Amino acid sequence: MRIEKTLQSRIKKMDFNNISFGKQCADHMFCSEYINKTWKNSIIKPFGNIMFSPISPVFHYGQAVFEGMKAYKDKNEEVFLFRPKENLKRINRSAKRLEMPTIPENIFMNGLNKLIDIDRNWVPKNYGQSLYIRPFLIATNGILSAKPSKDYMFIIISTPADDAYYKHPLKIKIEEKYSRSASGGVGFTKAAGNYASSFYPTRLANEEGYDQILWTDSSTHTIIEESGTMNVFFWLKNKLVTPKANDNILSGITCKSIFSLAKNEGFSVEERNLSVSEIIEGLETGELKEAFGCGTAAVINYFEIISYKKNNFYLPNIPEEQRISIHLKKSLLNIQHNLSKDPFGWRVQLKRYF
Repeated sequence: MRIEKTLQSRIKKMDFNNISFGKQCADHMFCSEYINKTWKNSIIKPFGNIMFSPISPVFHYGQAVFEGMKAYKDKNEEVFLFRPKENLKRINRSAKRLEMPTIPENIFMNGLNKLIDIDRNWVPKNYGQSLYIRPFLIATNGILSAKPSKDYMFIIISTPADDAYYKHPLKIKIEEKYSRSASGGVGFTKAAGNYASSFYPTRLANEEGYDQILWTDSSTHTIIEESGTMNVFFWLKNKLVTPKANDNILSGITCKSIFSLAKNEGFSVEERNLSVSEIIEGLETGELKEAFGCGTAAVINYFEIISYKKNNFYLPNIPEEQRISIHLKKSLLNIQHNLSKDPFGWRVQLKRYF
């Protein structure tokens, strides 16, 4: 692997007390090319623009997948990654579904570790803050024909992140017309097109005063799937319930971690199909006490309103110190920041290479 360090860091321009997610990237990026069925030309170099042919399939046929992960600092300023091999497994599942090459573990892990070590000063020190890491794989060369590319590029970039993607409790609208994914499709992947197709219905919901959509199945719009870009949990009838993962639902690493944490702490947890009617009934009877979304960027954000058929249902106004969502978020962050024991082996300390 070649390494070209930047001649002048941009970190002095970064205000870690006022982080705007995704606006300021760290100094370096990792790139590796897939050419003639071989991974080659791995390099860490200064963050900057990249050039591709205008006929690259990423632009015309959407061959692009990505991941979201984070690095955290502890009190001693040691840096930790969180379940990085789960991200590797998932990006390779996504790549396989979009007929793209899988990324070897040594390229993913070696590039990731050395990149974050070079930019470890970009990992924020404050509790809840992190360095958000975006690995992605794109098709870079081919012909202007609807077929898979021959060449690809794997890139990793990073950006400081604050403790919450959303700064307030969320107002959610249950979607009755548009769909995020369909059975047999690519809903279980982190394909770039999944997010592009959600922008229009999300804007419509925003114009009605809602922060995000609660997606439902494409066939009947009666089964709960995800919320915006997050997996979703409901504290319903004294059980913490999340929709069962399938072809339509992304298998969230944060979601799986929350599920394991809750189970380990003695909560009754369940992964199963959830109907819209069950959620509405729980809201009407008061048996639905809490609902929240979770994901790498968002961590955990709880809902204050769920809307259905133009009716707003308000969730109970529970003090934050009594919320299951806030408790589980703290438990997760304590593991990530090395403030508590990690009984699951999720926390991976970053080696010092430089």
